[in-house]
Amino acid sequence: MESCCIEQFLEGKTIFITGATGYLAKILTEKILRVQPNVKKMYLLIRAPDSNSAKQRFNNEVIKADLFGVLREKLGANLHGFIEDKVFPVAGDIDCDSLGINSELKDEMCREIDIIVNSAATTRFDERYDTAIRTNVLGAMHVLNFSKQCSKLMMLLHVSTAYVCGEKEGLILEKPLNYGETLNGSSHLDIDMEQKLVEEALKELQDRNATEKEVRLAMRVLGIERARQHGWPNTYSFTKSMGEMLLVHLKEDLQLIILRPTIILSTYKEPFPGWIEGMKTADTFIVGYGKGKQKLAMGGRETITDVIPADMVVNSVIAAMVAHRNASSRVAVYHISSSRRNQIKLGDFIRIGVDYFKKNPWIDKRGKPVKVKKFHLLDSMDSFHKYIAIHYMPSLKILKWGNLILCRHLQVQHTNLQRRINQAIELAELYKPYMFFKGIFDDTNAEMLRMATRESNADDTFNFDPTTIQWDKYLKETHTPGLVKYIF
Repeated sequence: MESCCIEQFLEGKTIFITGATGYLAKILTEKILRVQPNVKKMYLLIRAPDSNSAKQRFNNEVIKADLFGVLREKLGANLHGFIEDKVFPVAGDIDCDSLGINSELKDEMCREIDIIVNSAATTRFDERYDTAIRTNVLGAMHVLNFSKQCSKLMMLLHVSTAYVCGEKEGLILEKPLNYGETLNGSSHLDIDMEQKLVEEALKELQDRNATEKEVRLAMRVLGIERARQHGWPNTYSFTKSMGEMLLVHLKEDLQLIILRPTIILSTYKEPFPGWIEGMKTADTFIVGYGKGKQKLAMGGRETITDVIPADMVVNSVIAAMVAHRNASSRVAVYHISSSRRNQIKLGDFIRIGVDYFKKNPWIDKRGKPVKVKKFHLLDSMDSFHKYIAIHYMPSLKILKWGNLILCRHLQVQHTNLQRRINQAIELAELYKPYMFFKGIFDDTNAEMLRMATRESNADDTFNFDPTTIQWDKYLKETHTPGLVKYIF
């Protein structure tokens, strides 16, 4: 890497990115176009039925985003021509064989592509099992099969998640998952059998004429059940693990890089601080609190919350491309994380968010500041249920009896409160593994990558060093204001 500047490496390259309308992919696309305008081509896979629809989605969901403001300002009237020349939205879907790309275009792409970045995924923790398997497992395999047909491909870089580790404790190493391994020592994980289970469950639901709502719920429940049976806490981490296993098992002599970020927050610096899209795990409670809708969460104050800004993840993607430019058949795994070198505890993360909204109350749609109440961080599921029993259940019972006496005139209020209680319990169960997480992500490989990047790039254009983050300052001045601007 010492003899190869990152910008020089990107010059003349053709890069294919899947999941192009996703959060990370947008930041990656913008970064490459901004730092290396002489990149040859960027093919962006966008879920769409045809080319025109793909272009429309690209224009509406990608290029019009505030994220591209710096590039718009830099190029002015030349932006449209530049994008037309460099960026090629491709209609397709990783759920399909050949990624759903028409054969003529596919042949052209396979002759030209140097690097593939697979960032397509469904990230909902309790996603329908059929959907999660189709995208996170079979989708990864479809991308691999496509990669093998690219005649000049240098590497496939797969964006996974650090939480494929499940709920492991202690130091979690940067190593590939073994095909068919489970996290709880249960019987061998058979990925083909998991697919068959889904097909059989769907057929059974179809045979008894289940409604779409019933199918959706059954598939969500099945995903959580199968994940927990093999030692993972949720459908997302389980299916991402199976996707990794398939890639490593079937890659043959292809160069494979697996990047495992932890919880991704807003941009730290580039293209500007604080840009975010979609609510992340760590932000759910802070957003609810700032809006005056939530004042409690469950978690350990001393739990290390492993978070990392999005632009640092993207910088690591680009750095890994350069570091692995010389073909190798080994699998490289990187944790892009902060827990080993610059920790922030859950209690401090929440305190900073709470303090922010006490001093800077959110102004609601009516122009009124939302006054926040005291925030309660409960340290166990028992204390969580007790809190709800004391503070919410009496009100629910009063509404229930009042609703009966007043001929169902309080039905809406009763239903709303019941839904809020159910959602709070569901969220607590879903996030519990991360609110009490006891692992530290080893980042020895990532640190070696950082060292090589620093040697070849004197400035911090491609910085992904978590020790450079001042958490208090970043969360108060960048991340939380970003949430207010882009998520609220």
